[in-house]
Amino acid sequence: MVQSSPGENRIIAMTFHINTVAVVGVGLIGGSLALSLKAAGSVRRVLGVGRSKANLEQALSLGIIDEVVSLEAAARADIVFLATPVAQMPSVFAALKPHLAATTVVTDGGSTKQDVIAAARASLADKFSQFVAAHPIAGTEKTGAAAAFATLYEKRKVVVCGEPDTDTRAVELVESMWRAAGADIHRMTASDHDDVFAAVSHLPHLLAFALVDMLADAPRADDYFKFAASGFRDFTRIAAGSPEMWRDISAANRFALREQLTRYRQKLDAFDGWLATAAAEDIAQIEASYARASAARNAWQRHIEHGEPLPKFTSGGET
Repeated sequence: MVQSSPGENRIIAMTFHINTVAVVGVGLIGGSLALSLKAAGSVRRVLGVGRSKANLEQALSLGIIDEVVSLEAAARADIVFLATPVAQMPSVFAALKPHLAATTVVTDGGSTKQDVIAAARASLADKFSQFVAAHPIAGTEKTGAAAAFATLYEKRKVVVCGEPDTDTRAVELVESMWRAAGADIHRMTASDHDDVFAAVSHLPHLLAFALVDMLADAPRADDYFKFAASGFRDFTRIAAGSPEMWRDISAANRFALREQLTRYRQKLDAFDGWLATAAAEDIAQIEASYARASAARNAWQRHIEHGEPLPKFTSGGET
């Protein structure tokens, strides 16, 4: 996996400049990219495409985009950034293809990569080399143009999944754009990406949605929510995200997600067995699992907040 350095990002941010970027789906992800490029002085004009007239008008009023255009017009921009739910991308690729300029680079911000690449290959056909699959690892539970802010991508990871037949210039252009937004670049294969994010993003979202849905449907739902406090808030924050977007992600990455669900069920079954007996040795197993989890979580937090190296994790869960 290739990673850029913070120093390199600062140099690229000062030198990268492009004429037009078209954002298809001007919400948190697409709008924040537009604002970050504008703040860096890296783009002359941002075009906006979307389904909601009200959202596009708000994006205009907030200075996120400079003009509302059609997909046909967007296809002539220097870079077209797709920030739509992944299930909408096949139709967007198909609509772009007949109008795509030879020098236009298309990229995306979808949370799954194998399905998006397959859709781009099928729809863009001989122009597939102009597409660069990418995924910015940033976001909040808020949606729409009003949720966008210029610093969303600062010191955040962006995964780039170039294919063997992806144009090298296109990859370099997309990576330079993300560095200008303040991000660190990581290269991965699409299959590795989907496995990793099934584990650390898609599964946690599924679990949060499932827990809240389970409690909301329970006979004592009023009591559960009345007395829920910070632990519930922290665990379920991501269940406030877009149901449409996470529906599409779950379906698109279902094979890798089901593998992670199987592993999670095995861990839950182990806890259920320990709780069933409540024997001293089983209670000790619970504590040991909690201790391993606590150590791993604290190590990850120190890595994120202070740049400390992650410990070596083994297949048995020890660190």
